[in-house]
Amino acid sequence: MIGNDWDTLLSVIWNSPGFNKFYQGIMKEYEKKEIYPPKEHIFEALKLTSFKDTRVVIVGQDPYHGKGEAMGLSFSVNKGIKIPPSLQNIYKELYDDLKIMPKKDGDLTNWAKNGVLLLNAVLTVEKDKAASHRGKGWELLTDYIIKLLNTKNEPVVFILWGNFAKEKAKFITNHNHYIITSPHPSPFSAYSGFFGSKPFSKTNNFFISKSLPPINWDLN
Repeated sequence: MIGNDWDTLLSVIWNSPGFNKFYQGIMKEYEKKEIYPPKEHIFEALKLTSFKDTRVVIVGQDPYHGKGEAMGLSFSVNKGIKIPPSLQNIYKELYDDLKIMPKKDGDLTNWAKNGVLLLNAVLTVEKDKAASHRGKGWELLTDYIIKLLNTKNEPVVFILWGNFAKEKAKFITNHNHYIITSPHPSPFSAYSGFFGSKPFSKTNNFFISKSLPPINWDLN
């Protein structure tokens, strides 16, 4: 399904009768309703960032529910789509933190190709209905992904923005890893502690302290 090491590592999920029943139900919804992202991009985060290459995980809630926005990467939108407010705030914090100028578009693919797993906790959504697929079955998969990453010997940074993402922290018990939490970058909460949280420099300082190369956060 994915085309890299995730296929084998997630075989217990792919072969689970419960997950398969849920997944077939989601595929039927695609036939009857407008569901995002497009089917071929549901697992885009895993396709672009293998288990082996994952160095950072940024956990989102669920895909954007506006037409043409969702592309299978948390917080990212396709080129040509207006940059959503949460991503505008992420870009603002990136500039304030590392003085990196924001991109003109909201496509975060380059982060994904550089070891940043942009994982939504729920991988699909119905048009204009935020969190409409929450609690249906995707969490079985995404919780397992976090548990697998927790087993890595190589240090991983988990960036958890907002209460929804923070729920994953209970699966991160390996002291090799580093957890960064803050309020969500949404306009409703960004001024409550997201702005000024410096997740990008904290991530790089952690890697440097482990004699590992930092992440190139510059998307341009």
